[in-house]
Formats: sequence, C-alpha cells, structure tokens
Amino acid sequence: MVTLLPTRRAALAAAAGAVFADRALSAPKSKTIRSCILIFYYGGPSHIDTFDPKPNAPAEARGEYRAIATAVPGIRVCEHLPRTARVMDRLALVRSLHHPMRNHNSAAAEVFTGRTPAGGDQELLVDDPRSVPNIGSAVSYALGSRAHVLPYVALPYTLYNVVQLPGQTPGLLGGGFDRFQVERDPSEPDFRLTAFDGTGDLNQRASLLRELDRTRLPDRAAKSEAYRDRALQLLAEPSVRKLFDIGAEPELVRERYGKSRFGQSLLLARRLVEGGVNFVSVYDGQRNGQEDNWDSHTKLFPRHKQLIPPSDVGFSALIEDLENRGLLESTLVVALAEFGRTPKINGGAGRDHWPDCYTAVLAGGGVTGGAVHGASDKIGAYPALDPVSPADIAATIYSRFGFDPATEVIDQTGRPFRLTEGDPLRRL
Repeated sequence: MVTLLPTRRAALAAAAGAVFADRALSAPKSKTIRSCILIFYYGGPSHIDTFDPKPNAPAEARGEYRAIATAVPGIRVCEHLPRTARVMDRLALVRSLHHPMRNHNSAAAEVFTGRTPAGGDQELLVDDPRSVPNIGSAVSYALGSRAHVLPYVALPYTLYNVVQLPGQTPGLLGGGFDRFQVERDPSEPDFRLTAFDGTGDLNQRASLLRELDRTRLPDRAAKSEAYRDRALQLLAEPSVRKLFDIGAEPELVRERYGKSRFGQSLLLARRLVEGGVNFVSVYDGQRNGQEDNWDSHTKLFPRHKQLIPPSDVGFSALIEDLENRGLLESTLVVALAEFGRTPKINGGAGRDHWPDCYTAVLAGGGVTGGAVHGASDKIGAYPALDPVSPADIAATIYSRFGFDPATEVIDQTGRPFRLTEGDPLRRL
C-alpha cells in the first residue's frame, strides 16, 4: 500500500472534486464505543443525487437536483438534504465505497457481513448455518461478558421475508447471537411488541417446553434450553421492556424525528442505545418490491424527492439528539445501502444498480466530523481516490468497539475465522 503525503493527498482529492480533512490524520484516538447504529437504505439511493453531487458532469449524469452548501465549506450535498447539510460538521462522507455484487440480496449480504457471499452474485441466496455472521451478531459474540442483556436489535421489520438470507443471521456463530427482531412500525399509534404480552406465566410455559424438548429432541435440549432461558430473561426484564416504550417520548421529540416509519425507527434506535443496547440495525425502505424502497430504475427524481426528505429529517434529528444527550461520542452511526445507482440516467428517467462506487455516511463514535474520505471520479462512476470496501467498513466498526479486526474467533464447530479481511478507516 502506498502512503501519500498530506499535500499530495489534498491535491488528488481536489482534482477529483473532493474535500479531504487533513486534520483527521492527526485526530486524537478516542475511547472505544458502547453502541453502533447501522442505517440501511434498502434498494440503493443514488449517491449522485444525495451525498456526492456532480454539478459539472454532463446532463445525462448529473441529474435534476441542485447541490447546496453545508456547514463545512467545500462539501456540498443534494438540495433535498437541508437539515443534514446543517450537521455536516459532525459527519464524515466515504465517497469511494465499492464492491462487485450487483443484485440486491448478494450486495446486502456483502454489506451486512463485510465479506463477499460464498454463493456469488445471486438475487436469491439461501442461508447456510455455516455462513459468515452479520456484523451485529459478531459484535454481540465478541463483546462477551461486556454485552448488554439485549445486545443486538433489528427494526422495524425483517428485511427480506421470502427467504432467510445470509447477512441477517448469526450464521456459523449459532442462534444464541441472533438479532432481537422488531416486526412492527414504531410510528403506529398502538405500537407495542407482542413478545412482551402475557409474560406472567412464562415460567410455567417454559417448564412445559423443556419437558417436550427432552422427550422429542434429547440431543438438542441443552442448547434449546440455553436459548430459551436467555429469551425469557429478556422478556421478563422490566428495563428491557421500557426501552421499547416509544410512547414515553415527549411529543416535540417525536415530531422532530418525523412521524414517518423511518423517523420513529431512528428514535427507537436512540432509546435502545441510550439504554445500553450494543448494536441496532434500522432498515429504511420496505422490501420485496414495494414502492417505498429506493430501487428507482424509472422516474428516479420524483421518487427520490419523496424518499429523501423523511430520511433527512430523521437522520439529522438522530445526530442532534445523540449529541445533546452526550451519546454521540460513544455511539458510532453508519448509514449506507447495498449499492448506489448508475452514473448515466437510463431511458426510463431512472438509474440502475451500481456497486462500483457509492457513498456511506459515518458519524459519532470518535469519527472526525466535516471530513470526506476518498472520492469518486467526475461522473461518480468509480473511485478516484482511496477505494473503500464493505470489509473496511466492518473493520472500522469492530475496531471502534475495541476489537482487532484481524482477530480469529472460534465458531460453534470449533473452527477459527477472522472477523474481517478489511482495514479500519483510521484517518477518520
């Protein structure tokens, strides 16, 4: 790997139309984080029409939106991100993220694990208990005794409900490190988790299930018992139930996040990390082809014009709220999608899948705000400076939790595997 001097790096960044924060090179090392919120924009927003505008590109690439100034001189974003623009001094943009997966499922699996799926670039992948674990599951495992009683939560739904895909599961780590899945919309007036209903007779029901397991599945009874006991501990713990009581939030706070599903999901994520939960995944954009995801092959500009504002409101509220509560330094926020969109607008006035270069946003957790890492070329097609892979994002998350990304851990079959092959983005 070639190391460039700061002046040379700045020159290359400027040539690529990027802003490079040299102060990040000497930023003091912060303490390890307690929590991470991973925001996933399912379907793939256009990076060119959000965080990496190309106002000087040819018309077939630059799109319809204007680029606006932000709180950081030289960094510009899409005109529909005014609130996010105001908190840019607390954000870092990674404008050179790339990987080879062009289908939604395989690309999502690569992002969620930091590894290229063993099945390759397929649209439908079947989960394998030997697959690489989700980053949240790996964090839960690696924290060991430091983990919260509820270490990993995903919301507001299961991303894919057709098949159980690699990337959302603990894979080879086993079910004991699976996510606690929220499957209701937190913006609903009657939002509650049915898992917490009728917990008074849990012990009686658990005893019956244990006896059934011993009769029917004697070889799996001990493992099933361990998982069940952990679930019962969660359901019976008042402090855990309280974390999900989003109705306890003041109305002004709820309005600041926006009454959308995404906004209220981010508010719930803040409640969770404030209560000590270590890893929260928030999915924006419904799954399985419904119209409110970001997969804009046609009519991208009116569609993104509907999708971007709720994201702008909710995301900026999360950053400000975490900061106001003293949680931003101990919470790493990572916002990204499975890929970006093609630099050339297609015949349907949309953009197609494009994993060759797109943008991720980082904040908190010791990240240097007001920085740009890497750069895309003049039309946003390929990295022009400091390419970054999902493995590098995973390594950054692990390192901020205090884990060496090169550490080998032992799976449930006794085999060693490395957390990730990536390198942390240390300049941020």
